Amino acid sequence: MTFKILTANRLDDGLVVYLGEGGWTADIEVARRAHDDDTAAALDYQGRQAASRNEVADPYLIDLDDDDDDDHGAPVRLRETIRANGPTVRLDLGYQADGPVLGSPLERN
Repeated sequence: MTFKILTANRLDDGLVVYLGEGGWTADIEVARRAHDDDTAAALDYQGRQAASRNEVADPYLIDLDDDDDDDHGAPVRLRETIRANGPTVRLDLGYQADGPVLGSPLERN
């Protein structure tokens, strides 16, 4: 079984964020979940509104698999797995070399 969450990119640094209860977060585990079409549509609407206020860029819904062992769900598509787990390049290059961003997936590595 799958559910949907809303993802986007933060405008100030480009990091991947997810819509949580308290706003945008870099932690996929606290993203608000949509288990039905109406909730998914509401999340999508909130994302479009946030983009129109220049809070985030390119918000869109993604599917997570509910059968994950850790009870948080795992992205269904490879692209979203990469976005959730950080860059596929060396971690000593680019912004990731400065250390993990508080609450980001990089912090878990």
